[in-house]
Amino acid sequence: MDREILLTGIGGQGVQLAAKTLALAGMLSGREVMQLSMFSGTMRGGSSECTVVVADGPVEAPPVVPWAWAAIAMHPAALELTCGKLREGGAVLFNQSLVAAPTGRPDCGWYGVEAGAIAAARGNPQGQSLVALGAFCALTGIVQREALEEGLAQSLPSYRRDNLARNVECIAAGAEAVAAVAGKHPAWNGNGAA
Repeated sequence: MDREILLTGIGGQGVQLAAKTLALAGMLSGREVMQLSMFSGTMRGGSSECTVVVADGPVEAPPVVPWAWAAIAMHPAALELTCGKLREGGAVLFNQSLVAAPTGRPDCGWYGVEAGAIAAARGNPQGQSLVALGAFCALTGIVQREALEEGLAQSLPSYRRDNLARNVECIAAGAEAVAAVAGKHPAWNGNGAA
């Protein structure tokens, strides 16, 4: 079964790094994975959207998915479009630092995390998407935290390696922030299958 995840935000929020990290973590977990990234032509502040599909067999989703199982919403700019793509019962992890509590789609599970504030409190304001990713993975169990941390290590370019420890701390802080609802929206059943 495919688990399609939309990651949305604006340029500069780290959405592309978070998507690449999740895709690598899925591969490290022995899953089949597909990632597609789209972003506008502006350097910072333009829309940034990624689709990551993690599956327990061959990926059957097309490169641009019409429907998604879950989403990570970092900025309100694309929230309405993202909500329109969610399947009934989907999960949305949203950045409460920028996104107001949603009122639409009561058929979905909405989970907020103060990603911007948590990252800033750790001296790493650029790590907000990693806070959200850590929270999302704790909420869903789509991949284990160890695989996520290794995926991050493989994703970072050499000139950013000195930030690895601070970024791993952001992932852990995100998971801690949703400890009360960890596992509430499971991606896989108890034996790891979809």
